[in-house]
Amino acid sequence: MFKSLVLCAAAAVLASGCALTPSATTPAATAASATAAGKVKVQWLGQAAFKITTVEGKVIVIDPWLRTNPKTPEAYRKLEALGKVDLILVTHGHFDHMADVPDLARMHTAPVWANSGLGQSFAILGLLPPAQAQRMNMGGTVTPIGPKVKVSMVKAEHSSEMVWKNPATGKDEVHVGGASAGFIIEFENGFKLWHMGDTGVFGDMKLIADMFKPDLVLLPIGGGQFQMNPQQAAMVTKDFVKPKAVIPMHYGTNPGLPGTPAALIQALGETSVKVMAINPGEMVEF
Repeated sequence: MFKSLVLCAAAAVLASGCALTPSATTPAATAASATAAGKVKVQWLGQAAFKITTVEGKVIVIDPWLRTNPKTPEAYRKLEALGKVDLILVTHGHFDHMADVPDLARMHTAPVWANSGLGQSFAILGLLPPAQAQRMNMGGTVTPIGPKVKVSMVKAEHSSEMVWKNPATGKDEVHVGGASAGFIIEFENGFKLWHMGDTGVFGDMKLIADMFKPDLVLLPIGGGQFQMNPQQAAMVTKDFVKPKAVIPMHYGTNPGLPGTPAALIQALGETSVKVMAINPGEMVEF
């Protein structure tokens, strides 16, 4: 069982009423919990991979890299352990965000929503049936699992090339991955979540926050040479976005992602924002 690592940057009680103690879950426990009414359930599975269960029990998986992810708990390295999946969202074309997309989507006949270029590559290369390779772009909003759950694509500052091994030649090829993105999800109870994907800092983060007013941000903090570090993420949190809570993600999977939740909390200083530093496999409810 995972040890609870919820770290709070301030003692203020979260106005949205989120559960501040994460539960270490098994696949069976996750399925049972999903039947509880009135809550959005957010489970981190390592790197940028999340399983999110809506108030009415729909399951959204974001950026599934599970089978070879060193931080994914063993219980979730078999895709079947996720149970049913209703929707898959992909922020960009890098391996550590979409490695398990094709197999997971085919397993559940689930639609995959990604940027237009990446969606086209999925279909043209035969990784997904065209009907499952759905495309959108920045500023777009869709309701693929019913009108009560809205998914909006927003900007991220990152690259998105997709590397594909050609089965005919055995060689890697680089294909169109479109523009890297994040997703804002508004749930049946009005709760709003922002999965930032991979990103550096950019000024329009404040504009996005002003437009959507997210309650929870899934916040990359790995730093290194590819994304914002904990100090930059703290600045974004305090000065640009000002959510009620953040879950740090995309750190610790390799030496190139040295950021830590402790460094984020130190950089945040005194703030009302809750830093929910959960372990892969743990779940929080809102």
